[in-house]
Amino acid sequence: MATQRRFPRTAAAAVLAAAMLAAAPSAVPEAKAKARAAHTIAYDDYSYMIDGKRLYVWSGEFHYWRLPSPSAWRDVLEKMKAGGFNATSIYFDWDFHSSAPGVYDFTGIRDVDRLLDIAAEVGIYVIARPGPYINAETDGGGFPGWLSTQKGRARSTAPDYLAAADEWLSRIDPVIARHQLTDGGGSVIAYQVENELYTDTPDGHAYIRHLAARATADGITVPLVGNHKGIFTRELDIDGYDRYPQEFDCRHPDVWSPLPDMAFAHKKGEPLYLPEFQGGAFDPWGGPGYDKCRQLTNGDFEKAAYENNMASGSTMQNFYMVYGGTSWGYLASPGSVYSSYDYGAPISEDRQLTEKYLVDKRLGYMVQAVAPLTKTDEVGDATAAGGAVLTRTRRNPDTGTVFTVVRHKDVNDKSTDSARIALGGHRGIPVVVAGRDSKLLVADYAMDHQRLEYSTSEIMTHGVFGEGDGGRHEDVALLYGRRGQAGRTVLRYAERPKVTVLAGTVGQSWDAGSGDLRLDYTHRGLAQVLVEPPGGTPLRLLLADDATADTFWRQDTARGPVLVRGPELVRTASYAGGELRLTGDTDRTTPVQVFDGGRASSVTWNGRPVRDGRLPGPRPVTLPRLTGWRFSRETPEARPGYDDSGWRTADPAALAADNNGFHIGSVWYRGHFTGSATGARLTASTGKAGEWLVWLNGRFLGSTRDASKAFRFPAGAVRRGQDNVLSVLTVNMGHEQDFRANDTHKKPRGLTAAALQGSARPIAWRVQGGTLDPVRGPLNAGGLYGERHGYHLPDHDDHAWTPVTLPRTDRTPGVSWYRTTLPLALPADQDVPLSLVLARERSRHYRALLYVNGWMVGIYVSDLGPQQAFPIPEGVLRTDGRNSIAVAVVNADARTGGLGTITLRATGNHTVPPGWG
Repeated sequence: MATQRRFPRTAAAAVLAAAMLAAAPSAVPEAKAKARAAHTIAYDDYSYMIDGKRLYVWSGEFHYWRLPSPSAWRDVLEKMKAGGFNATSIYFDWDFHSSAPGVYDFTGIRDVDRLLDIAAEVGIYVIARPGPYINAETDGGGFPGWLSTQKGRARSTAPDYLAAADEWLSRIDPVIARHQLTDGGGSVIAYQVENELYTDTPDGHAYIRHLAARATADGITVPLVGNHKGIFTRELDIDGYDRYPQEFDCRHPDVWSPLPDMAFAHKKGEPLYLPEFQGGAFDPWGGPGYDKCRQLTNGDFEKAAYENNMASGSTMQNFYMVYGGTSWGYLASPGSVYSSYDYGAPISEDRQLTEKYLVDKRLGYMVQAVAPLTKTDEVGDATAAGGAVLTRTRRNPDTGTVFTVVRHKDVNDKSTDSARIALGGHRGIPVVVAGRDSKLLVADYAMDHQRLEYSTSEIMTHGVFGEGDGGRHEDVALLYGRRGQAGRTVLRYAERPKVTVLAGTVGQSWDAGSGDLRLDYTHRGLAQVLVEPPGGTPLRLLLADDATADTFWRQDTARGPVLVRGPELVRTASYAGGELRLTGDTDRTTPVQVFDGGRASSVTWNGRPVRDGRLPGPRPVTLPRLTGWRFSRETPEARPGYDDSGWRTADPAALAADNNGFHIGSVWYRGHFTGSATGARLTASTGKAGEWLVWLNGRFLGSTRDASKAFRFPAGAVRRGQDNVLSVLTVNMGHEQDFRANDTHKKPRGLTAAALQGSARPIAWRVQGGTLDPVRGPLNAGGLYGERHGYHLPDHDDHAWTPVTLPRTDRTPGVSWYRTTLPLALPADQDVPLSLVLARERSRHYRALLYVNGWMVGIYVSDLGPQQAFPIPEGVLRTDGRNSIAVAVVNADARTGGLGTITLRATGNHTVPPGWG
């Protein structure tokens, strides 16, 4: 039986929820006036249900905070919707919205009201994931830096932590609540409580109960879900399992791990929910790069793994990530990733569609078109179909529709094998399984007005086209298979239909005894067959190879479905009278075909009539060279006479940056002492790929990535009887995550301990970090002198700086800055993603902080890598005007510093609809 809520509403929980609601601050703007139509959400053992109709949740993860541009949010969500996704899962990052206790920002790039409005306008459901903890390979796992100084353990019932978590949820929950599908305010269909918490203890359960009550008090009425391995089934409606079968090692992209049978995670009363299933992999500092991650989790992996999940009975799959984006500024958690969060995802960091996206599209279209897949039972266990081939079969108990997944038993088997399998009531059906191929084959299916006995081709989509216009309508079905493989489709009719092959080569035979029409063909390009049953609805059968299937786009309009073949992307479709209005992208001049049952009398593309069946491509774009660089040194903090009287005085027992109110980026320390000393033992914590540099009275002592080091003072460097200054620059790389709920996010950053050698005298410390950027937020810039004085900002006056050319060698340790301007005049109706590319220089030891128009788009570490190309997020760049580029270079030695060549690269060129971006 379907249920909307499963966990009990105890009297205590009700009282707690009511008390929370009464105490919740009114910190969020009033809801926009909307026409509201309430909807019901329910679920049972099989699937989610919206207004009583079963839904296969086909979702992709997207992080708005890794794409600082609301117009680009729409771009990504439209691409997801067009690519077959009916839902998106979104983490809401507490760290991104809160710079201090009680301080929250939901404006501009943090306007999540606008984000959720866009999702509803695009027509995509939302699974909201507000934490409080999110992990996500981001700074502190989503915990704000100020939380790191709390005494109570995070992710527990510690009073100080719960008070902070409630403060965050009281701000974000009301925003989510007013966008719920249940009351017609938007498209949110689920709310995740916490994230990957595996604390199966009384305190862990009490903590989750508290958060669930908090959500209810804040007006959350959609089902409460989790990804906690079923630990909290009593507290939540649905508690699913995350799974990353390839894990996160992209160094061996040709080797697959076995595909898991997720059926073990299916609990009575709940659909099998996979809140995070592998859609790519993160890559660490010094890793092989995201191209390897995309190869490891390529389309073959996606198809095999996701169809295997269907064979396990899952009807709720969310893929992490579908678009990763950029960990700009100091968003990245250093133990996991560098600036890029491309993730090897189906939509790349620069918003380009990859081969993986096209595979997701085929599968997404299928799960939305083939409704019986939302309710199936397994028919026996996996069976060997012969030799190396394995089959798994499920059947819908109501319709009898049969689904059979066919693949190799050994996921690393790259051979091509033949087998004879059962499809529904038919035995001995020949199939070919190529290396790492997987097929989900359908039998005994009432496909619109047709009866599909079976097909050895996979269904991409189908529907009734042209219905409701009072004229002719037809069924259309798009089937596909690997190029060069044989296909067979068998349809059953009461009388022999008329069969017309419109394109390609298709053999046909009729069995009068069974009423079976058998069509045989080879998948190559596109074959078209028109099947006209006497007195019935005609069927237009499109038989494609997989590459040709990828050129099709389905859009569902108020007047029925439309298939469009040809463009790079079809974003929207609508009718005005007999005119079909399409919007989308092209990357070249391309022919276009429309299948809509003959409804359209004319077609427009991006507001212009389609002439001669062809769509225009983008105009060529010429990019300027990056020249005219100007240079300036800084690092006055290392000089003995620098005035640090305005800095904060640091307790020698609490030197860490967070203890002194500085939570991100570089932090300076100046330690004053008198008397003689031979050296100093210093300890610092900067995170993976971080570094720290040390001077004594202006003399450079060296740099290190180690946690602790003794620095010997050169002879004569200590000024006896005078003030001596030990200057330390800690280049910090963000906070660790708290995946195991053991407070690892509290691992300190910056200098943590210091003692003189050869002297017992104390050191008096002062500390200085960055300041809040009111436009870009607390995670954009650190405490370098140039950052504190606006060297990275677009309006900084650099006329007095020295003209230089790149590449440039610089043997002076410390920090220097390079600036230039980039004039652009890109066509308004084209999307041209741009990246800054730095030459690979493993033999040199420096890091570069890259700023475009004041936004830090990435951190390059020359001798560590692997990232060299840094996409400039949409919204950061002025495509028609002047752009500033500023680079802060930290020379970590006295020999190999400087800055290599920087070039500008276009990674795509696409026509886009008017008003885009």
